[in-house]
Parts: sequence; structure tokens; C-alpha cells
Amino acid sequence: MIEIGRTILSHAIFDQHFVCDLFKCKGACCIEGDSGAPLTPEEAKITEKEFPKFEKYLPESHKREIKKQGFSMIDSDGDLVTPLVNQRQCAYSFYDNKGILKCAIEKAFFNGETTFRKPVSCHLFPIRITEYKQFDAVNYQELDICKPGRDCGKSQKVPLYKFLKEPLIRKYGEEWYKEVEIAGNYLEDQKQSRLA
Repeated sequence: MIEIGRTILSHAIFDQHFVCDLFKCKGACCIEGDSGAPLTPEEAKITEKEFPKFEKYLPESHKREIKKQGFSMIDSDGDLVTPLVNQRQCAYSFYDNKGILKCAIEKAFFNGETTFRKPVSCHLFPIRITEYKQFDAVNYQELDICKPGRDCGKSQKVPLYKFLKEPLIRKYGEEWYKEVEIAGNYLEDQKQSRLA
């Protein structure tokens, strides 16, 4: 484990290679799992406020579910999450013309219609953060659906922390990320020394 500020990062953040391969996984992270995407209370409010800006990208069945369940909900673990359609698919997702699941919020963001990109938990995936009173545990969640991402990352030699630079900075800031880079370079040097 690596301690930086009030975070404790697992070694997998540095050791695991990863680059999302949407053409192979088809956006499976938007449909696989027991619950919706984790939200902060602030993100739940923003999602509700910004909904008119991205609802046009959603199928009618998703809009009906959001109207029925609400813009956010509490899951069986007591966590604030996005609503689901058919108890599986994130209500804020849609299939593009290539059959890939995409985020309607993010589509509106890239089209310049909102300044909210998407929930930070989605942006950080497959990194998962568990917040405790004294520290945040920053871990890699290894899932079968992300095998294409691991293969792609390995072929391109991109460590997970580098692939997720933007959302990590969004969550913890530039200075924190600089320390992550220092730790990553140190661990890589140690690894090369052992191999020499």
C-alpha cells in the first residue's frame, strides 16, 4: 500500500496495465453489477438539475424509469446510486449506432451542453474509492468484463494510474497526482533494479 495525503493506494493502481477497449467490452460497466453507479449527494443534485440537457439522448423506457424511481436512489447497501433499468442497466446510458453503451450525461458534456462530465465513480472506473473517517482507500476492482481493457493496457504498456490521470486529478487535485507519479516512477525503478 502507498500512502499519499489522506489516501491509501493499493499496489495494483501502479502495477496493473489498463486502457478501456470499448469496441470489445461494449461499455459493459454500464450494465454489469448489482447496483447503479455510486453518486455523491452533490452529484445527485447536479444530475437532477442538468437532466433536461441530456434526457434527449435517452430511450423513452429509461426516462420512464427515472420518472418512476427518481434521479437517484438508495440501494440495498444504503448507498446513493443512479437508478437502473430492468435492475441491470444504468438509466443514464444508451446504445450508440455501433451497439456500444454510452453515457447520456457525458454525451451532453462533449457536445458542450453541460459542464458536468458524469459521476466521478464512473470516470474513475475500474478504480473504486472507499471513504473512511481517517482516509480514502483507492483500489483497483478487477472484473472479467474489463479483460479487454487489461489486454489493451498491457499491449500499450499504460499503467492504470496513468490511464485514469484526468479523473484522479478531478477527484484529488494536481498536487496529489504529482505525488502519485513520483510514487509510480519510484516503484517502476525498483522493479527494473530487481530485474537487472
